[in-house]
Amino acid sequence: MGQADYRICVRCIMDSTDHDIAFDDEGVCNHCRDYEAIERAQPPLAERERQLESLVAKISQAGKRQDYDCIVGMSGGVDSSYLAYLAKSRGLRPLAVHVDAGWNSELAVKNIESLVKALDIDLVTFVVDWKEMQDLQVAFLRSGVANQDIPQDHAFIAGVFRIASKHRIKYVLSGGNNSTEGILPESWGYSALDLRHIKGIHKRFGRGRLSQYPTINFFQYYIYYPMLRGIRTVRLLNYIDYNKKEAMDKLSTDFGWRYYGGKHFESRYTKFFQSYYLPQRFGYDKRRAHLSSLVVSGQLERSAALEEFAEPGYSPESLREERAFIIKKLGISEDEFDKIQHSPKRTYKDYPSSEALFGLKDRAKSILARI
Repeated sequence: MGQADYRICVRCIMDSTDHDIAFDDEGVCNHCRDYEAIERAQPPLAERERQLESLVAKISQAGKRQDYDCIVGMSGGVDSSYLAYLAKSRGLRPLAVHVDAGWNSELAVKNIESLVKALDIDLVTFVVDWKEMQDLQVAFLRSGVANQDIPQDHAFIAGVFRIASKHRIKYVLSGGNNSTEGILPESWGYSALDLRHIKGIHKRFGRGRLSQYPTINFFQYYIYYPMLRGIRTVRLLNYIDYNKKEAMDKLSTDFGWRYYGGKHFESRYTKFFQSYYLPQRFGYDKRRAHLSSLVVSGQLERSAALEEFAEPGYSPESLREERAFIIKKLGISEDEFDKIQHSPKRTYKDYPSSEALFGLKDRAKSILARI
């Protein structure tokens, strides 16, 4: 991209490294305008609080004969940690589920242990077979696609739903929210739910079999679990005035929780992928989206976001150490990793996918919403 073609939003810090970005006559990007539309459609906070009270009552009623009335997927990050606190403070009886894909930072583990102990929440840890996870992640690297977090993210979702089904729990509480995740360009990734895409890449570039790796397909996620098993996913944080800094302060003061340095950086692989692989290989930095989400939700000044973005994800020394650690843990050589970094870039469209099926689902949902 030439300097003359470069543009950055005047409101947030999203820029033309998102090749699908558009700017209006005021210089505001489409992501900001889309967020404004979502906010306009939101009920007032007082109404959301009433909705939350009603939802909590439904969750309690659905699980009254069970040991737990909901599941909280816990990564050790701020959103899932605060979600666990919120659920417990509202009188719910959550089961904490952590899916260990092999990349936990020490802080993430300590944060989970501190929270579940202080909140008196039972914890189940689903450990993904490391050899299979390793094989799948290397296959994704060899494929040349941008979203290298798909193998982890898919396992997280599948693992949580398996445990919800096993314990007959009807509600899965998700830490996803509009306040800190309101902006994320579609051009920067692809859905982690597309099992056909995962299998297609593994078949071409993998070396072993995926016999233990947890999976969830389109039918299971959208029909079997919600319609036949009655399992509903709820974004509880969207019902409150969720503020990331306030949440972090609460968690730190009351539970000894410690920050790990960035959005989803509780996973060492995610931090490496977002802070090094994507900027070096594809030329964009997902911190722009994460910080821009905080800007448009009023939690961060644009100038502060630009200052934070200017700081490198790693110091030169820590990058050398982390790069060596990642390569060694993946079981590949420095030479192969360098070749991967300089091989042709691909998109999900270069491999089998269920994009058409997901598109059909989205169109059907849009039509039903207008009826």
